[in-house]
Amino acid sequence: MNFDDLKNDWNADGAEENNISEDMLKMNEAHTLIDIIRRKMKIEFFYQMMALIFMGAVPFLFGLADNMKFIYMVFFGITCGFTTYYFWKFYTFYKNSYDLSLDSRKNIMWFFYEMKLNVELYKALTYIIVFIWVGFLAVYLLIAKTWAIDNVFAKISSTYIVLNCFITILIIGVITELWAWYYYGRYLKRVKAIVDELDFE
Repeated sequence: MNFDDLKNDWNADGAEENNISEDMLKMNEAHTLIDIIRRKMKIEFFYQMMALIFMGAVPFLFGLADNMKFIYMVFFGITCGFTTYYFWKFYTFYKNSYDLSLDSRKNIMWFFYEMKLNVELYKALTYIIVFIWVGFLAVYLLIAKTWAIDNVFAKISSTYIVLNCFITILIIGVITELWAWYYYGRYLKRVKAIVDELDFE
């Protein structure tokens, strides 16, 4: 073997080692971002549980009439049904992400797409809950209007109520999209950028 061939082989080995080292650094960065996302998932799970407990206590804290308490609890039960499904999906993904070895591009991609799906489920759940409680508000106003003619709700026009509901849903939609981006989306974007830079297996 002549000296030039030996030198070329040596340089090729060095380049390969550098490439592996760069890939490892990128995987470590992706792993750090994934740890941040997992921590945020855990925190948000407890916040959502506390919010549900508070919602369950609302009719007793604010002294709703007995008939309204029953209606409220029906809507609350529907909310809990949808939320339970989301919590189950959320927890299953969270648990499975710890069983996964994040030392390959394929596994990091799995996390990225599964988390993206969970964010979409999260947004869908938010919209569903908003529609459920807009429905409760409509029932509440209708009953208040029927039972108390002198009540302030009796003087509210149907157009105003519909317009108010539409604006409320629009505002909550914008807040949901921004919150999902701020809380998860920006980290997922960075994970995707890292994965795109890694060599295909």
